[in-house]
Amino acid sequence: MRVLIIGGSMFLGRAIAVEALRRGHEVTTFNRGKSRPDLPGVEAVHGDRGVIEDLRRLVDGREWDVVMDVCGFVPESVRQSARHLSGHARHYTFISTIRVHADWPVKVVNESSPLLECPTDAEEGDYEVLKAGCGRAVEQFFDGGALIIEPGVIVGPHEHVGRLPWWLTRIAKGGRVLAPGDPDRTIQLIDARDIAEFALAQAAAETTGRFVATGVPGSVTFGGWLGACVAATGSDAELVWVPDQILLEYGVEPLSELPLWLPEGPAFAAAWLASPTAALAAGLVCRPIEETVRDTWEWLREIPEDERSFGTSEIRHGIAPDKEARIMAAGDHR
Repeated sequence: MRVLIIGGSMFLGRAIAVEALRRGHEVTTFNRGKSRPDLPGVEAVHGDRGVIEDLRRLVDGREWDVVMDVCGFVPESVRQSARHLSGHARHYTFISTIRVHADWPVKVVNESSPLLECPTDAEEGDYEVLKAGCGRAVEQFFDGGALIIEPGVIVGPHEHVGRLPWWLTRIAKGGRVLAPGDPDRTIQLIDARDIAEFALAQAAAETTGRFVATGVPGSVTFGGWLGACVAATGSDAELVWVPDQILLEYGVEPLSELPLWLPEGPAFAAAWLASPTAALAAGLVCRPIEETVRDTWEWLREIPEDERSFGTSEIRHGIAPDKEARIMAAGDHR
């Protein structure tokens, strides 16, 4: 199968490229060539999807069976990509997010849940709104089969967002570690490699429509996840569980200061309850979280700590050590 990956050098795009090569596919990647080195074995085309001439140069004399678009964030750019790739590929898979559903995280969402409104020529707006517009752009302007995959939180080796890497780095240092909320609270995580396998299989079958792709509801707890981090690192870390109320009193930022922590309450009632039932029935397989954590640590430990990434340009992950210590002391006192 001839596969074009828009992206292909970072995290999920990299995982898709690695899996496609492992399956013996011919792989072309299209990116700016600035974030990470191109993988050996791919045909690397460098360009900016927002530049029409670069898109024309990409498609000139080339054809593919499937397109895997992992880095579409602006509807107008995705619309132009879909238009220029029409006639040069039979199938287009777009990686979106569960956040495009208007009811998330208050209500349980699946593929039929209402989407946020966003025109297909939008160029500015909130992340989740623009992603909704991007999916519509593929569906409306690509002349071929279109599949939209909507992942939840993605983790695994080569994660550049820095959520699991921050926890592994912190826990590897040992000592008392602030653990948020209730250890029995369930969360939904999915390995990038599992999405890669599922997306390539569905593209090969020319599946169309939408799939919510998250971890199995109830399969992972926060305590189990952090416990896996302790086991993988071989650390002497002691997890100190502090209730939500104390964390909120100390102004801990949900999701960022203690990555993936969300306080219980109506505002996040269904944040970790998205339904991947259709994807599971279609063949999605989610590996155990212990495997994901172990493999991520094996990758991360080779990177010097001062070179590790714990966030993006928009969000930095991790809590300051002095604030962490104050909160644990407050928890001890209560």
